[in-house]
This record gives sequence, C-alpha cells and structure tokens, in this order.
Amino acid sequence: MVYAEGMARFTLAPAARELLRLAADGEEHSATIPYGGDDFTLYAHLRARRTAPGQGEVGVVCWIVSIDLARFFGSTPPAEHETRLPPEGTAVPDGAFTIEAARHLAASLNALDGPRSATNGDGHRTMTVPVDVPE
Repeated sequence: MVYAEGMARFTLAPAARELLRLAADGEEHSATIPYGGDDFTLYAHLRARRTAPGQGEVGVVCWIVSIDLARFFGSTPPAEHETRLPPEGTAVPDGAFTIEAARHLAASLNALDGPRSATNGDGHRTMTVPVDVPE
C-alpha cells in the first residue's frame, strides 16, 4: 500500500503521540483518523495506553472506503457507518494495509518491538513505544 508510509508518518504518529500524552491519566484513549483524497479515504483506528513508567502501547487497525465506487453505484458518498469499526459501524479491517501502516508507525514512534499480531479479534496491531517519543 503506497499510502501507508505517509499516513503513518504524517498523520498517525502525531495522533499516537497525542493519545499517549492523554493516557497519562491512566485511561486508554482512542481515535479514528481519516487520510485521503477524492477517490478514497483511508481510515485508521488508534488506541493508546500507558503500560509502565516511560512506556506505552499503541494499537492500530486500518481500512479503506472507496468514495469513487460509492458515487458510481449509489450517487452518494459512503454512509457514516462505513467509517467506523463494529460494533458502531460496518468497516472491515484491511489486514495488508494494517500491517504496512503498523510497520511504518512503529518506525516513526521508535517502537521497542515490532507490531504484534492482533490477538483479541479486532484487528489492531500493537507495539510498545517510549512515552517521550521524539518528533
């Protein structure tokens, strides 16, 4: 996925840093991040939490919503539920895109380990990162 690196470096990494900053309250924080153009929008769901002093965990899962195809068949842009993961929406994670974006996100955040496979069935790839992540 040619857009995975740009999305990870310029959109997901700053969002993950902000979520880690917010996670200082001891809670897990999450956000859905759009990134796209005229024919499609790439989406990522990020979640972050502090796990140990100086460390946090970031999880990411990605999917694609084709705007051009939706306009062609239905003459309308995608419905809101297509931009959200279950149970709030109907988005289906794209495994290959998620792996590639997670790999670039791990590099951008100086992760202490590589992205780990999703283990809870929701498709998020997780990584351990230093909390004071340089920009």
